[in-house]
Amino acid sequence: MNILLINWQDRENPQAGGAEIHLHEIFGRLAARGHRIRLICSGWRGGSARATVDGIEVERCGERNSFALLGRGAVGRALARETPDVVVEDINKVPLVVANLTDRPLGVIVPHLFGGSVFQEAWWPLATLVWLLERPIPLLYRRAWFQAISESTRDDLVGRGVASERITVVHPGVDTRLFRPAAGVARAGRPSFLYIGRLRRYKGVEHAIRALAIARRSRSDLGLDVAGAGEDRPRLERLARRLGVAEQTRFLGRVSEAEKLQLLRSSWGNIFPSCKEGWGITNMEAAGCGTPSLAADSPGLRDSVRHGQTGYLVPHGDADALAARMLELAGAPGLVERLGRQARQFAEQMSWENTAERTEQWLASFVPAVPVPAGARSAGVASS
Repeated sequence: MNILLINWQDRENPQAGGAEIHLHEIFGRLAARGHRIRLICSGWRGGSARATVDGIEVERCGERNSFALLGRGAVGRALARETPDVVVEDINKVPLVVANLTDRPLGVIVPHLFGGSVFQEAWWPLATLVWLLERPIPLLYRRAWFQAISESTRDDLVGRGVASERITVVHPGVDTRLFRPAAGVARAGRPSFLYIGRLRRYKGVEHAIRALAIARRSRSDLGLDVAGAGEDRPRLERLARRLGVAEQTRFLGRVSEAEKLQLLRSSWGNIFPSCKEGWGITNMEAAGCGTPSLAADSPGLRDSVRHGQTGYLVPHGDADALAARMLELAGAPGLVERLGRQARQFAEQMSWENTAERTEQWLASFVPAVPVPAGARSAGVASS
């Protein structure tokens, strides 16, 4: 299969995040299966214009803030150079609306759409633009076949007017060989919780800091590690100082993969308080390490955490409820271990190999001339 892939960024981009991990874990495996994959994406200052990443031929155009203007031209040139069997656009920022550039079969991968949550993050003129550009997706992509990464994203698409029969749900995977408990790595000596990810306003890290301040009124030994970088860090540090928990809130900045694993394995609970996600890969990485999650009952996160089994869901923005769950785990090490074991079992049901195989089947379902190995064909495709 000859696949032309469009995404805002590739995995090597310094701004790459969960959406890029998702994309490369899937299409890198499809490249290894013999499919030819070209990726059109944005670049960055000092980055090469072309590269091969995970077996994917990457062509970079413009930079993060100019890709919306330059990307369509790059896609048009790529189509003119070589006709693909299928075009796949991953919409995790502003849609490029490539549907009217080609008559080739079109697939659209949607981690999540911002909707109203964009106004929590961006300057209001930019937020309004993103909100407006998302509105006509059902019309502009009416001939496309959609892959949603969670039931929440599927429901959002259906609510916007996309026909449910054109949507397939394929959950992301997790590398349980990497993200796993390790012998000799115990929980931290004091109850310590972890947020790991970008420091952006919509991620809701402030709710974790507020919850820590509330919980410490009952237990003064609780702590919070915040791993990751982003423009919201100065505001969050000021909040921690104002609430009197600056010393108990460690801002670690970007951490290495080894440090990330150590944190996930030793924490008493992973905290993900975002208002909206596509899925919540960090919840699954924590689960792989045998660590439960305390997550907002938000779209996407409610799909990657099984309430009462792999962790707990709390109302988004409810610092009191989050603090109560932190205290519950802090007071019951046995509960932490039980939830952690169940989380590990949940993670073991997910694999990137399965996600890639189901994506291959999804593509073949609307590009019928492309053969799929008999074993994959018999496995079936999960749809809405």
